[in-house]
Amino acid sequence: MIDLKSKKEDFEKHVEHFRDEIGRLRTGRANAALVDQILVDAYGTMTPILHLGTISIPDARSILITPWDASVLKEIEKAIAVANIGAQASNDGTSVRVSLPTLTEENRKNLTKLLRERTEKARVALRGVRDDIRDTIMTAQRNKEITEDDKFQLLKKLDEMTKEFVDATESAAAKKEQDIMTI
Repeated sequence: MIDLKSKKEDFEKHVEHFRDEIGRLRTGRANAALVDQILVDAYGTMTPILHLGTISIPDARSILITPWDASVLKEIEKAIAVANIGAQASNDGTSVRVSLPTLTEENRKNLTKLLRERTEKARVALRGVRDDIRDTIMTAQRNKEITEDDKFQLLKKLDEMTKEFVDATESAAAKKEQDIMTI
């Protein structure tokens, strides 16, 4: 018998990846996720900012990055400029302050469009997982490992599980879109 609960992890991985991905989209407020994975050329290795120091949010429009080693300040500043996150970075000798400008209506619409594209990619990934599991069920039924009744029951449960994860994705996207459009 095929255990759908063990296959649930595949769906969960895609939903978690989607949430991480949209967490990096800029909203009207500062968020550490905007910069934490930006790669910096530090000590000859590309390293995420998160591994080089602390990231704090002193106010709604700025992010403060305080590296553990001040020798990487200039590299952090350069990496933020190259990352093109739509923010200005300034180095004060001990930390890098990233100032986020207010989003314009056009920027908000572009971010919403990008969010919808990523949401569709997540839906496609979830359908791909569903199709792989469906193929496994069909193969098991053809090989007489499960009965036809079991097949229909498993397919029904699979469709319910798929809908649950697609709904979770849609819910996260709707919340993020609301955050983007809030002034």
